[in-house]
This record gives sequence, structure tokens and C-alpha cells, in this order.
Amino acid sequence: MLTHLRTFFTHRQGLAIGMVFISVGFLFGNWATLIPYIKQKFDLNDAQLGLLLLSFPIGATAMNPFSTFFINRFGMLNTTIIGLILLATTFVCPVGASWLPLTSFSLIIVGMCLSVTNVAMNTCVTSLEHQYGINIMSTCHGMFSAGLMFGSIAASILRGMKIEPTYQMCVIAIIITTLVLLLRPTILSIHEEKITEEESGQAKFILPKGALLLMILISLCTNVTEGTMADWTAVYMRDIVQTDDYFIGWGLAGYSMFMSLGRFVGDALIPRFGGNAVLRTGGIIAALGITLAIIFPYTITAILGFTLVGAGVSCGAPILYGSAARVPGMAKGAGLATMNTFSMGGFLAGPVLIGFISKSVSLSFAFSIVAILALVWAFLVNRVKLY
Repeated sequence: MLTHLRTFFTHRQGLAIGMVFISVGFLFGNWATLIPYIKQKFDLNDAQLGLLLLSFPIGATAMNPFSTFFINRFGMLNTTIIGLILLATTFVCPVGASWLPLTSFSLIIVGMCLSVTNVAMNTCVTSLEHQYGINIMSTCHGMFSAGLMFGSIAASILRGMKIEPTYQMCVIAIIITTLVLLLRPTILSIHEEKITEEESGQAKFILPKGALLLMILISLCTNVTEGTMADWTAVYMRDIVQTDDYFIGWGLAGYSMFMSLGRFVGDALIPRFGGNAVLRTGGIIAALGITLAIIFPYTITAILGFTLVGAGVSCGAPILYGSAARVPGMAKGAGLATMNTFSMGGFLAGPVLIGFISKSVSLSFAFSIVAILALVWAFLVNRVKLY
């Protein structure tokens, strides 16, 4: 069942790209754990914080249409390398900025860097799968989740030690840049693939309908859940659970750990049980996890609840992206491009809505909406064929 993991960890080029994924996750985990620090630094309420976090999807959405241009202009390999270095560097800015508009602008730049890096590194994975006949996409996304876990734990410990967040992000940027430069020769040995003009023309946004529309609705539910966990778990741990600084990031860490484990075994589970069964069960588990964290807002129970959410949502992206790429009668790449647009919107814009709901009612109520969305995706899964 775990043969694919042995293949991944013994494949030099695949592991190198996996390290890129884990680096991106590590950066995001540190940032997500520092969101309560940003909120306190500028004395923001939940709605204001939600508006600030909107800067991230604005940058990502604005840059998304240009990702293909950068890959074709500089190559997917160089784009991956340069993109990760820029991402690590720019993540320092929103943490270190002392002026709120500058923090917002910095998040726009970070979102732009993340968008290009995300497309480039996933293109590298696709190239490796085609070249060597291996399945590593779910595992690479598991590496991202592992990085998210390690980043949130590291940030929690450093916050407990009262380390200045700006220094923290500067050191992380230096470490990741050094890692990328060490991995550069291995990454550049990967077979270079370009997106042809024909594929680029086909891989444009289309108006979704039928099976693709149902997949996108499910994806919106899973990605709002992912985005909420990434951006609001640390805030929930501090404001609702009122845990110690050392444990602020442990809810996100537990979520990330089980999301990582779920994705590591996803390449074995999905072919065995089918995408529908895996995603249906995941929705129920995620809803139970959020409910546990809401009903019992204590450190241990909240961490356990968020851990269940990670397990439940873990295989959502691999299943839905793979299914969107196989929609019958649709041009190659069209379903995937449309899915990616909505998925990114759900992941990045969903947390903004959570902020407004939290300001109007409460953060616990906002999280209950996410639990309902998990049940919605479990229901919708019965009405479409997934792969």
C-alpha cells in the first residue's frame, strides 16, 4: 500500500520537487501562525482582519493568468526555483511592515509569487509523472501539508520564546534560499516541458456546467475549509480557546499533520476505494472535527478536532483536480484551469467571509458554517462520478 512512498523518497528529482512543496508549506505555516500577531499589532477586529487577508487572493488571482507566460518564457524549472526564492523573501514584508497599507500591499506581492510558484511546481510534478510513469502528485501535496505542520509548530515555539517575528521570517528566508540553491542542479535535471500555444488556448476558463459544475461546488466547500483552517485556526486557538502562546499553532499543526498523512496514503487509497467514497467519508470526518472544536473549546479537544478536519479534507484536492482533468467531452486542460480558478478563490477568499461572519456573530458560529459546508460536499459527492 505504501510502495508509492518508497518510489517517491528514492526518486532524486521527485524528492527535490517535494522539498519545494515542503518549503512553500513551511512558509505558509509560519505566516498563518503569525496572523494573530498581525491582528494584535494593528488592533484589528475580525472583519478588518478578513479584509486584510483579502489582499492575498487579489495578488494570486491577478497573477494566475500570467503563470503560463512565465513558464514558457523562463521554463518551469527556473520559474520554480526563482519563484520559491521570491516567495521566501517577500513573506518577510507583511510581517515586518509597520504600516497597515504596506502590509496589505506586501500580501498582494506574496500572493502573486505564490500563484506563479504553485503552477510551476505542479507542472514539474506532472512532467515527472509522465516521464517516469509514477504517481507522486498526492504525495507532493502531502509534503506541502507536512511543511505547513512544521512551520506552524516552529512559529508557535518561537512565539512562546518571544522571538521577534521579523527576524524569524528573515532567517527562514535565508534557510530556504540556501536549500533551493543546493537543490538547483537536481531540479534543472528534470525534463523541461512547455505548455504549447494549443494547450494554452484550451486551458482557459470556461463556464462550468454538468459534472464539472458539481465538482467545482464540492471544491468550493473543500477549499473554504482549507483556507479557514489555514488562516483562522491560530486565531481560534488564541481568542476562543485562549490557549498559551506555545500552543497557538498546534491546532494548525495537528490539522496539517493529518492532512499530510492523508495525502501520503492518498495515491494508494483513492485507486482502491474510489474518489467518491474517500471524499464522502472525508466530509463527514471534517464536520465531526469542527463540531468537536466548537462544542469543547479546550486546548486538547480543539487540537484533536482540527486534526480530524485535516484527515477529512486531505484527499480533496488530488481527487477533484484529477477528476476535473478527466471530464468527458472537454478540451484537454480546460476543466483543470476552470477548477483551479474556483479552488484558489475558495481557498483564499473564503477566510475573508469567515472574518465578516465572525465580526457579525462569533468565530465559533463562523466555524459552524464550515462544518455545514463539509456535510454539503459529502452530499454532493453522491451526484457526480469522481476518479
